[in-house]
Amino acid sequence: MMFITLEGPEGSGKTSHLPHLVEYLREQGHVVFPTREPGGTSISEQIRDVLHDMKNAEMHPRTETLLYQSARAQIVEQVIKPRLADKEIVISDRYYDSTIAYQGYGHQQNLDEIRALVKYATGGLTPDLTILLDLEVEVGLKRKTQNEVEWNRMDAYTVEFHRRVRAGYLEMVKQEPKRWVVVNSDQPWEAAQAELKRVVMERLKGEG
Repeated sequence: MMFITLEGPEGSGKTSHLPHLVEYLREQGHVVFPTREPGGTSISEQIRDVLHDMKNAEMHPRTETLLYQSARAQIVEQVIKPRLADKEIVISDRYYDSTIAYQGYGHQQNLDEIRALVKYATGGLTPDLTILLDLEVEVGLKRKTQNEVEWNRMDAYTVEFHRRVRAGYLEMVKQEPKRWVVVNSDQPWEAAQAELKRVVMERLKGEG
């Protein structure tokens, strides 16, 4: 049993890396369940649509924060906790650190209030390992536009907002160095994937 989360600024490659990492771990004999935030359940996916819809540009940061917690509470109770109870490895593309980075550091909301909301939404469920796929903000945003990846309401925030998000992630790494591992996402995709596999396998062996 292990709960692993992938985090990072826009264009960091989380979504492209996750399926290959999952396939590799399954080949090693592990039972692995991949998921994503916001989303992962019918209710959470509906909330995701509202959050990402460009028509909702007027959404207030507090509204945004609360919607993310609603989606998160549902997936934690409906999917993540039951899977972990069955001794599976759960890997999520984003989790509560995204809220602290984006809605906390990005929107410059009160971090203590954000953390209290996150704790309530998750029931205190913390990842065993969180991997930050890190790269320069401008590089990540350029990747998203060049690769014609879904461009959503969150991507459309200012470059300064995304810089605060990245800085927030790096600050969280300093605060919890035992939980976090940083992988350079501004290297060839294959090299980053190899590093991801190494980091996860080392942690799994340590747990064993």
